[in-house]
Amino acid sequence: HMYPEIDFDMPKTVALIKRELEAMGVPYTEQYGEGSVVGYINPDSKGFCIAIRADTDALKLDERVDVPYRSKHEGKMHACGHDAHTAMLLGAAKVLKGMEKDLKCRVKLLFQPSEEGMKSGSMMMIEHGVLDDVDVIIGQHTANGIDVGTLAICPGESQACSRHFKIEIEGRSAHAAQAHTGIDAIAVAFRMYSAIQLVLSREVPALERYLCSIGTIHAGTAQNNVADYAEMTGTIRTFSTKISALIFNRIEQIAKSLSEETGAKITATGPLKSVCVYNNPYMSELMMNSMRKVTDSVRYFKIGMGSEDFSRYGEVVPAVFARVGTGSAENRTAAHHGDYIICEEGLIYGVKNFVQFVADYQNGIDKDKLAAADTREK
Repeated sequence: HMYPEIDFDMPKTVALIKRELEAMGVPYTEQYGEGSVVGYINPDSKGFCIAIRADTDALKLDERVDVPYRSKHEGKMHACGHDAHTAMLLGAAKVLKGMEKDLKCRVKLLFQPSEEGMKSGSMMMIEHGVLDDVDVIIGQHTANGIDVGTLAICPGESQACSRHFKIEIEGRSAHAAQAHTGIDAIAVAFRMYSAIQLVLSREVPALERYLCSIGTIHAGTAQNNVADYAEMTGTIRTFSTKISALIFNRIEQIAKSLSEETGAKITATGPLKSVCVYNNPYMSELMMNSMRKVTDSVRYFKIGMGSEDFSRYGEVVPAVFARVGTGSAENRTAAHHGDYIICEEGLIYGVKNFVQFVADYQNGIDKDKLAAADTREK
């Protein structure tokens, strides 16, 4: 928590993970891409292979919580629990290492960078072959909306797909006293923002679940200059990749139209970062059975507009992504906020759940039942 790192640039985080795995006697590799580490439990087994994933990156935020372990990296903070996810997976690794000689399956421990970044860490690791020998994958996320001691799951679609976009506007600088000789990038950005809102209110079907949020606008260098450059970044969240594409395609069309009208050069980029998180219903049922052995407090959680690049793993192999309660009546702080803090007492339930799932399904999971339960459009 004290040394948060961003995207794929994770030297201290990687060093910590490697140090902990080495102390446990867990072999590992860094072959699956920059900033990643993958550990192995029972690597010589030829049987079933379960992957467990934890994301490791932080956010560009100033931490406002006054705690002894406060971030020492200015402008960076673990405000989404990824440090806790890493801790849970390291805890599970230690327990599973102790069980290794009796395990029937292999376990791959995926420590993944850049869940928050513009480029997806899960996609990088998949492209490097991390799932080539994996049968199923599981993951968990801390949740301050759920009390400590509770584990939760949402079968089927549980989180939205996400498209991060950037709009760059190149105008022409001029002195404010001669604004007519320039092209005001700020004025163009304002019109761009307004046009996007109109698209959402009039062109996206009313029954679709979606949002399009502009999170940053940066422009200008002096109070008496016409800004020659503006940059806007935002996110599109939907439960349909088609609707996501519709919204972004309209953003591109608006950019082209405004460029022709104003003379500014406008460029919009926005790759689809993550698809909907899909918890295989049969695998979700199995996960709930394991959860009930860990705690008496097991429940479902509601589908939400948050996104997770864990979803990319679920495109390749059956997957399930659960919630670990880290909240209390006194702590409901929201993720992606400078005041975010978790109740660490909840993490042991996540560790136990990882271990319990491996113990329960080390002999394999019926592939036909997994396939039959997957109702996504192919």
